[in-house]
Amino acid sequence: MFEIVAHDVPVGLGSHAQWDDKLDGKLAQALMSVQAVKAVEIGSGILAAGSFGSEVQDEIWYEKSARKFRRASNRAGGLEGGITNGEDLIIRGFLKPISTLRKPLGTVDMVTKERYRLPTSVRTGGVVPAGGVAGEAMVALVLADAFLQKFGGDSLAEMRRNFESYAQQIDEF
Repeated sequence: MFEIVAHDVPVGLGSHAQWDDKLDGKLAQALMSVQAVKAVEIGSGILAAGSFGSEVQDEIWYEKSARKFRRASNRAGGLEGGITNGEDLIIRGFLKPISTLRKPLGTVDMVTKERYRLPTSVRTGGVVPAGGVAGEAMVALVLADAFLQKFGGDSLAEMRRNFESYAQQIDEF
C-alpha cells in the first residue's frame, strides 16, 4: 500500500454535477491505471464503510481569527461530493503482491496445452516504491487537469489572475 498526500489543494476543484466530473472518481481511475494497483481509498473510506455516519463526519467550525472554515478531522480525505474541501488530499493505492514463487504453481503451456509446474523464483525489491512514484504522478496529472478546468485561460498569466481572484474571494468569504 502507498499513500499520497497533496497539501494546499485549492477548495472547489472537481464537480458534483456529473458522474464523470467528480474528482474522486478521476483520482480513483488514475490510480487504478497504475500497474498492480487493485484498490483505492480516499481518506478513511475503507474504515468509514463499516462505521456509523456519526463516526465519520468531519465537524466544521469557523475560526474568526484566521477567517477560515476548519475541520476537526479529515476522514473525507480532502474530498466531499467530488469536490476538494481545502483539507489535505489523502489517497491510497493498494497493490497486489509481487510474483515471488517459493513453491511451484501449476500452469498450462500455451502451445502444447499440457500442464506443468512453474519453477520457483525469488525476486528482490518491491513494487510499492515504484507504485507510489507512479501514483504521485497520476494524482499530479489529475489535479493539474482539475486546476486547468477551473482556472484555465489562454495564457499562464490569465490562469494565474483567475486563480488569485478566486483565492481572494475565498479568503474574504
